[in-house]
Amino acid sequence: MMEPMEFTPDVTGRPIWRLLLRGLGVYLPGWEMPAGALRVRPGTAAGGFGPPAYLDGDAGFGVQIPDRRRGLEPDREIYVRGREDPSFGIVVAGPAAAIGSRVVDAGVLMRFARRLTFEELFDTGDADSVPYAIRGARAVENVVFLDRAAGIGLCAEVDPLTRTAGCPLYVRIGSPAQRTVRAYALPQPVRSHS
Repeated sequence: MMEPMEFTPDVTGRPIWRLLLRGLGVYLPGWEMPAGALRVRPGTAAGGFGPPAYLDGDAGFGVQIPDRRRGLEPDREIYVRGREDPSFGIVVAGPAAAIGSRVVDAGVLMRFARRLTFEELFDTGDADSVPYAIRGARAVENVVFLDRAAGIGLCAEVDPLTRTAGCPLYVRIGSPAQRTVRAYALPQPVRSHS
């Protein structure tokens, strides 16, 4: 029996959620989109959550990958939000091994996304593209990585207040016969009322 997804406004109201839905629409068109996310609490089982994913304390989710390979070219779409001080988001779809690390957490995923953004914006025939590519790479604040073959996805974001990276969402992609996507979120942080 499938556990009901919660409406999680602390996650579903953020840019990372909108980027996830946009990426799923591009790379998994026609699949059932998650209406919310299932909370994962340390020490408790949530249906479908488990290896290769793990909880990484305050940094959120992480994923262990069986191998790593350089030179793989995943598909990617870059999105820009804002005009004065733009922030970049990138959706990457392809084998998780392309990330180049066997343990993928927020920091690893963010570095990978920034490298891909730089490579996408840099034009080898135009030296003037270097400053723009560097600014674009530094402005990446949201990344969604989807590995359809492995059935997993990981989402990282930069906290606007602390500027630290975290992975608030983990994604399980069902088989082509199921055509479902399940999202998992961290427990809602406890906020002080004093």
